[in-house]
Amino acid sequence: MTEKEMCGCCGKTTDRSEEERKKLIHRLNRIEGQIRGIRGMVENDAYCADILVQSAAVNAAVNAFNKELLASHIRGCVARDIREGKDEVIDELVATLQKLMK
Repeated sequence: MTEKEMCGCCGKTTDRSEEERKKLIHRLNRIEGQIRGIRGMVENDAYCADILVQSAAVNAAVNAFNKELLASHIRGCVARDIREGKDEVIDELVATLQKLMK
């Protein structure tokens, strides 16, 4: 495993299919576009309520991304680790869910 493939925070990686990777990147690209649109609205002094509606749409898009990634994580990484007897993954999952629910 190369340094590029490793997560800087924990040293773990996740093998994703090309299809899953493309779906996640597609969602992130859409979110990035939405953020750029909001920045443009602020730069052009758009009405606050209009910006807030777009901001809510970004929040919904990020939540959808998180749901998809979380489901994949549970079905893949968590299930695999539990099968391998690595029960510490449960504490990691609980900590992750607590961060998501802030």
